Amino acid sequence: MIAWMHRTPLRMVMVVCAVAAGLLVGAVVHATDLLHHGLQAYDWAPGWLNLYWSSLALLDPLAAALLICGKRRGTDLACVILTTDLAANWYATYGVQSSSLAAQPGLQRLVAFTTLALVTAPFVRRHLAA
Repeated sequence: MIAWMHRTPLRMVMVVCAVAAGLLVGAVVHATDLLHHGLQAYDWAPGWLNLYWSSLALLDPLAAALLICGKRRGTDLACVILTTDLAANWYATYGVQSSSLAAQPGLQRLVAFTTLALVTAPFVRRHLAA
């Protein structure tokens, strides 16, 4: 399961673990919101946006598990999740809440995390199995 870690440079393993950990943190947040508030966790957001965020309670841990197992699909799924989550949060911030990046520390962290995942993905993929 994690044999790939033994033959992979330490910094790549650390990046994979960091991205997987970040995804698991996101999964806990989305699962907690889902359990406490149901599918309409954010009453200010449209239904489709709430449904998307609720789906991350399943998709985030799936991507994390694939990453930890050393699968390229984990990197690909993580990039898709983070890109779409960033777009959804950006829309929620600017389009729905009429706020800004400067006023949203959560969005700032998501921008940094997504950037990390997208920039390192091509390098990480080389060390993972199909």
